Amino acid sequence: MRVSVKVTEIMVYITPIAELCTMKDIATKEDVVLFVNAFYDKVRQDDLLAPIFDSKIPAERWPAHLERMYLFWGGILFGNSEYVGNPFAHHRPLPVGEAHFERWVILFRGTIDELFRGEKAELAKHRAASIAAIFLNKIMFERGLRQ
Repeated sequence: MRVSVKVTEIMVYITPIAELCTMKDIATKEDVVLFVNAFYDKVRQDDLLAPIFDSKIPAERWPAHLERMYLFWGGILFGNSEYVGNPFAHHRPLPVGEAHFERWVILFRGTIDELFRGEKAELAKHRAASIAAIFLNKIMFERGLRQ
């Protein structure tokens, strides 16, 4: 039995595999800017997370917030000390719980996986999950919901 397939149909399946093979690791500040912008674009459109961020960051302050996030993630991934601050202090008073942190991690991991492959990409995902777990545990403890 002979099977014929249109070439265009084959290309649909080959392209994602080819993209996976050619994706690079996070290596520069520009890479950090790319993933931070892509990630927060998703956050700002997310039904669960957008209201939290919108209530704390007015539209005119988003550029400054993104600049701080570039420094924060640059420090995490490249070991520089350009970020100065206490990120937990900003998260402590937010009306967030486990579902918010889970969604944040899902969006973060998804963004990294869409854009990069490699050791720094894996480090970014690992550190994001660790930070989310620590923040969640501290918030729940302070609210008397965990011991």
